[in-house]
Amino acid sequence: MKIGITCYPTYGGSGAVATELGIELARRGHEVHFISYAQPFRLQHFVERVYFHEVEMGRYPLFEHPHYSLALAVAMHEVTLREGLDLLHVHYAIPHATSAWIAKEMLGPRNGLRIITTLHGTDITLVGQEKSFWEITRFSIAKSDGITAVSEFLRRETVDHFGVPESAIEVIPNFVDPALYRRDKLPCRKQALSRPGDKLVLHVSNFRPVKRIRDVVRIFAGIAQQLPARLLLVGDGPDRTEAIAEAEALGVSKRVSLLGKQDNVAEILACADLFLLPSQSESFGLSALEAMAAGVPVIATAVGGLPEVVEHGVTGYLAPVGAVDEMAEAGAGLLRDFERWTAASRAAEALASERFGVEAIVNHYERYYRSVLAGEPVAA
Repeated sequence: MKIGITCYPTYGGSGAVATELGIELARRGHEVHFISYAQPFRLQHFVERVYFHEVEMGRYPLFEHPHYSLALAVAMHEVTLREGLDLLHVHYAIPHATSAWIAKEMLGPRNGLRIITTLHGTDITLVGQEKSFWEITRFSIAKSDGITAVSEFLRRETVDHFGVPESAIEVIPNFVDPALYRRDKLPCRKQALSRPGDKLVLHVSNFRPVKRIRDVVRIFAGIAQQLPARLLLVGDGPDRTEAIAEAEALGVSKRVSLLGKQDNVAEILACADLFLLPSQSESFGLSALEAMAAGVPVIATAVGGLPEVVEHGVTGYLAPVGAVDEMAEAGAGLLRDFERWTAASRAAEALASERFGVEAIVNHYERYYRSVLAGEPVAA
């Protein structure tokens, strides 16, 4: 197959999954063409049968703002014609599915191009539900030849808010390559990150309000009252200063390290003891899955798709949003009890590999691609 993939290329879960999917498809013999305004951050080296097409943004004095959606549609059209693409797999409904539909219309009624839209979260739960975007989101989903969602939670949200029949949405969860997260195969730099005897607590995100960064620091402070620990914050975003302020207010700033954006999170996970994800909402929770693949138990909120990833009491602990004291107690309890921690670590690694391993999930995508190309799924 010849597959075009469009995703947000910047730091974030959807872009990471889309890029890893494209790389894996290329390894299986498919030809993959990434079409976006910048090279995806996970596409850092040459991969056979993988190509990148940068969307050219023209400047015209009449336009106050660049028209990326239209420029993307033109790029999709051009790449499809030139490379003979069989399908466009777009990640996020807005604007990518809209641009894909425009590109398909430009090709004319006899073209065989198929569009698959993968819904990742905020395109449905946030942006798509704004009054000014609801209709175009619904339209773009409906015009897709295939629709996937990364969790059962997100499928239900799409059905409830956009009236899409449940049968029209295929749930294909995010995935990890377990081999990339094996602790025994990665260098552990714990001595460089913490003092001897410290338990290493980790959080990775884009530091948006939905991630509740203050709660991350509060949970850590509760843990640090009970045992020696250090918090590593990986990523960056608008709430970075909130994290610093909260750490200073709680007197734990000397135990908190901000590492900024890191391309190789696996090496940091290799020496982590606990992962915190107390989000307001998560459609899936890829960072939690990556932590589990590295054998790191997860303390998270029981929201969105997280209960589909973290098994409460087995691979970690789930609590209500804002239950800082409860999550701190659960985290400290795990870190104090080596047998419990070891059992949770092994269970997390096993679940990540068995349920969310790259082999099974990419096989699922390949089967779905073939069914869409054969005209089997029917979107509403």
